[in-house]
Amino acid sequence: MPYSTITGIGHYVPKNVVTNQDLTKVMETSDEWIRERTGIEERRYITKGKETTSTLALEASLKAIADAGINKEDIDLIIFATLSPDYYFPGAGVLLQRELGIAKTEIAALDIRAQCSGFIYGLTTADAYIKCGMAKKVLLVGAEVHSVGLDFTTRGRNVSVIFGDGAGAVIVEATEDESVAVQATSMHSDGTYAEKLSYMYPGAHGGYFLEKYAIEGFDVDYSEKLNDEGYGGYFFNQNMIDNNRIFPYMEGQAVFKMAVRKFPEVIMETLTKAGMEVSDLDMLIPHQANLRINQFVANTMGLKDDQVYNNIMRYGNTTAASIPIALSEARDEGKIKKGDNVVLAAFGAGFTWGAVVLKWGRD
Repeated sequence: MPYSTITGIGHYVPKNVVTNQDLTKVMETSDEWIRERTGIEERRYITKGKETTSTLALEASLKAIADAGINKEDIDLIIFATLSPDYYFPGAGVLLQRELGIAKTEIAALDIRAQCSGFIYGLTTADAYIKCGMAKKVLLVGAEVHSVGLDFTTRGRNVSVIFGDGAGAVIVEATEDESVAVQATSMHSDGTYAEKLSYMYPGAHGGYFLEKYAIEGFDVDYSEKLNDEGYGGYFFNQNMIDNNRIFPYMEGQAVFKMAVRKFPEVIMETLTKAGMEVSDLDMLIPHQANLRINQFVANTMGLKDDQVYNNIMRYGNTTAASIPIALSEARDEGKIKKGDNVVLAAFGAGFTWGAVVLKWGRD
């Protein structure tokens, strides 16, 4: 049975740096308020009209392909993790295929919608495809453009100050050498808390779940839902705009409490699957949602500062892109070396969470 290994990696972030101080010009907040609650100092935003989720992914992908020393035509599967696709449909995977200029290869391209856990879900999927012989060279991308869909007013500050744009990509290839391969993976979800961290409008639910589960703060208004013939109208309408329902929603405390519990659990679960203990871990690269969460997890597990890589202070939360960007930077900075035991872990909307234990195979 073949194993899977990361042979190439790259990341790309837009050139536009937006500091906490910049955000004070459009909402009531402060650099101190943002740093204290999130650890974020700045983030990157795209140039509107010139960059998209897929174009960020293209830049990261080209770097990963070059780093792996392969031709783009060698790729036999594209996995694209994002919660901010260019279009509602088709998915971002086929758009990236087109941007790479390999549409005529007619390889499969699929999208992963697991939010902050997207890269973990994607890497687990790539590992499974390779192990069963259905793929040999997989391009896995995590890319996000949040800046075009946030509420840049005081009303939306609790969410809007957190997120940034960026992309990271890896080439995952088949190998017979288990010593440089993915050792174990875990994926979990609990839809009980789906609305605690969500972006519900536009959407096809028409208020159904909000009524069924009595979701507070989202009273259903059926006005403008249907046209005169009784069709359409509630996927997207003026009522949603007028009532500011077209922005992300988050109950921060609920997310924090769940994250600090599930992060250590899934890391330990996956280390156990790999036959390892915390003492075997060389580097933990967690999803970059909140520096306080990552520090709490590190302290809970007894990890030293040099065993955990964080870059949220520079980029904010880039959701599915955060782990591959951090992994790419850690490699570039010499923080991980060949043979190191690396753990990737994420928790996000859904709720979804997961982890991957791998032995780093690159010099």
